[in-house]
Amino acid sequence: MKGDKGKIDNLAVRLAEFIRLTSSSLPEDAERALKRALRREKKTASPAATVLETILANVALARKNGTPVCQDTGTLTFFVDESLRKKVTPQILGQAVQLATEKGWLRRNTIDSISGKSIDTNVCPGAPVVHYIDSRSTDIFARIGDSSQIALLMKGGGSENMSCQFSLPDAALGAGRDLEGVRRAVLAAVQKAQGFGCAPGILGVSIGGDRASGFEEAKLQLLRNLDDTNANPQLARLERRILREANTLGIGPMGLGGKTTLLAVKIGSRPRVPASFFVTVAYLCWAARRRTLYLDAF
Repeated sequence: MKGDKGKIDNLAVRLAEFIRLTSSSLPEDAERALKRALRREKKTASPAATVLETILANVALARKNGTPVCQDTGTLTFFVDESLRKKVTPQILGQAVQLATEKGWLRRNTIDSISGKSIDTNVCPGAPVVHYIDSRSTDIFARIGDSSQIALLMKGGGSENMSCQFSLPDAALGAGRDLEGVRRAVLAAVQKAQGFGCAPGILGVSIGGDRASGFEEAKLQLLRNLDDTNANPQLARLERRILREANTLGIGPMGLGGKTTLLAVKIGSRPRVPASFFVTVAYLCWAARRRTLYLDAF
């Protein structure tokens, strides 16, 4: 048993370090997008350039010190390759989260919804969130040899509050059950969010599914590289159009104006029943805290 216990502890330590890196070091593609936005905003007289300079200074400082890039360390959602189900269990992930919390890499960020009391370990039924998926059946994950993968998304409360779901048709938006209706719904979500989700944001969008699977698919889309191109040509065109149009709304970083309201739009789809046509928008703030770990050493 001691040998087994040692293996579990070693894995929990490795996963806790994975959490720290996700929390403190912004992905390269997200940082590149922010730098491109800064170059664009410097050409104008809006406050956007100053906001983006502050954001990028914070990104560099967090990475240097190994400290959280945002005080709200968010909801931790793990997407674990199905092949790791017996090794990367919810219990082991819970140990890693508790260890990361004890070391100060995560804020005490979990509240019992009935009592209102803090769950200081950040571990309880439902926290962290764990999804087991077949990573080979989706283009969301990168493929490196035969590596099994764990992806972590850390999504803060401000951006989660701006996530939403539409049921089409929607007469108020003039949105029917087609890609034009999807476009109208997503732009309405951006207009409603303004700067409250800590813009510039990144949108993960799901077309179809039921209410629950729509949000799962939308959050999976947030794991995509910001510079990638959708394999579906229709969705690729829609992503580019929504991004372009959203950035003409004048909302800008933190809602203070500018040409950078969104950094990226990523769209996927799920099958639906005839009676339902959901468009689900998962809003992610500029602090795109997501990372993938390859566990081919197991």
